[in-house]
Amino acid sequence: MPENLVLETHLPQQKTYKDVVFPTVITPNNNNNDLKQIISDHKPWLESVLHETGAILFRGFSSVLSASEFNDVVEAFGFEELPYVGGAAPRTNVVGRVFTSNESPPDQKIPFHHEMAQVPTFPLKVFFFCEVEPKIGGETPIVLSHVIYDRMKQKYPEFVDRLEEHGLIYTRVLGEGDDPSSPIGRGWVSTFMTKDKAVAEERAAKLGMRLEWTDDGVKTVMGPIPAIKFDETRQRKIWFNSMVAAYTGWEDARNDPVKAVTFGDGTPLPAHVIYDCLKILEEESVAIPWQKGDVLLLDNLAVLHARKAFEPPRRVLASLCK
Repeated sequence: MPENLVLETHLPQQKTYKDVVFPTVITPNNNNNDLKQIISDHKPWLESVLHETGAILFRGFSSVLSASEFNDVVEAFGFEELPYVGGAAPRTNVVGRVFTSNESPPDQKIPFHHEMAQVPTFPLKVFFFCEVEPKIGGETPIVLSHVIYDRMKQKYPEFVDRLEEHGLIYTRVLGEGDDPSSPIGRGWVSTFMTKDKAVAEERAAKLGMRLEWTDDGVKTVMGPIPAIKFDETRQRKIWFNSMVAAYTGWEDARNDPVKAVTFGDGTPLPAHVIYDCLKILEEESVAIPWQKGDVLLLDNLAVLHARKAFEPPRRVLASLCK
């Protein structure tokens, strides 16, 4: 660690797994607040920390207080941008590579998920930035994916074997325009970045997604796609899916969450296992209250994230990278 530049800080919410503290929390040392410069100078070290722990929280850097300064921090890492094609959440571009995070109402929780796990092309890195800290609540809980896989495999070996064999099918009904009252309210026009149905079908096909047009929207069917992946870089299996999020949270005027996700052979998932998985996710998660200027970097292969309900104001921005 470049100790003359940064300090590794310990917070009460952190957890330790096999001597690895999760997440890593980095704060400035010796009044060196230029996070962009620190990233440029120490990128290999920071990437090795991210590989080891799965998540880094940068806290207390006064050089990152606005969306454009956050965009500079993302750019400093040099990861390629991933367009948000096929994602479910309503989002708005703010500046450069920076978007709002899920704009669903504050009283709604967003369940644990790997970002865009329900489509074949997903980000490898996800950045979050707290521009306005929440009045109450609004944390972004994070949890290590391999820990969830290990616990589920131990408790429900037959269920996990079925997941590994069949994968999952995700089904979502989209309107034409966005519905900001829904956590999955992104309409098909912004999902596929076109108003042309033929172009939408072409882009959906590239994702491996089937479209079934209705009078006022479209039903999207994705899968079967894997629910368990093997993380080659760490040589371990991960719980890489949106199963709990879809089954417990993909609900709005158009969507019934129980029909939103099934085994890859079309059979329904057992509700009691899904809700127990949710309980395990919550037990193993870390929820650090946001502070203005916080930047949270997640390895999307290693970590699932969620959002707690909150009392406004709260503004957390995001950026997705390959």
